[in-house]
Amino acid sequence: MRIKDETKQDAIFEATVKLVNEIGFVSSSVSKIAKEAGVSPATIYIYYKNKEDLLVSTYVNIKQELGCALLEGFNESLPIRDILKKIWYNMFNYISNHTHYFNFTEQFANSPYSQMVDRDEVQKSFEPVIQILQKGIEQKIIKDVNFEILTAFIFYPILTLSNSRLCKNIELSGETIEDAFGIAWDAIRL
Repeated sequence: MRIKDETKQDAIFEATVKLVNEIGFVSSSVSKIAKEAGVSPATIYIYYKNKEDLLVSTYVNIKQELGCALLEGFNESLPIRDILKKIWYNMFNYISNHTHYFNFTEQFANSPYSQMVDRDEVQKSFEPVIQILQKGIEQKIIKDVNFEILTAFIFYPILTLSNSRLCKNIELSGETIEDAFGIAWDAIRL
């Protein structure tokens, strides 16, 4: 059995993201990904069972990395609003600095491959965020509504604002980002 090489695995990961963003899921074959990564197609099968496993693993990896980024500087003792603001800014910064990952996850979420994801595995990365929102609901700081509605109103504005294809005519500055968080917060607070 061949030994896994982290450098090769990283190259495969980056090649997958790059090719899917450039030519889509269907056209991104294992051989094209291998060529882009500078490895043989057989090398990919050391790390992944098949193309679907590669794509799903890439998506899960990005989501887990995002989950870690959201929790940077996490301090549970702060007021709920301040915690969510820090998480909000972390998410905005991560997406702004990793647009290629964001574009991959957006395509993936709207593809049939999304049905192959173990949602529980992804959700583990966001558990502290979920707990803070739940704590805010219990303390009657945040509206007690369907959780998907709640997360849509607090986090989807970031997805839109950090996507330069959707927000072409807005200059993102500290002030506009602060305004956007304030509006998102007002949407979910009691």
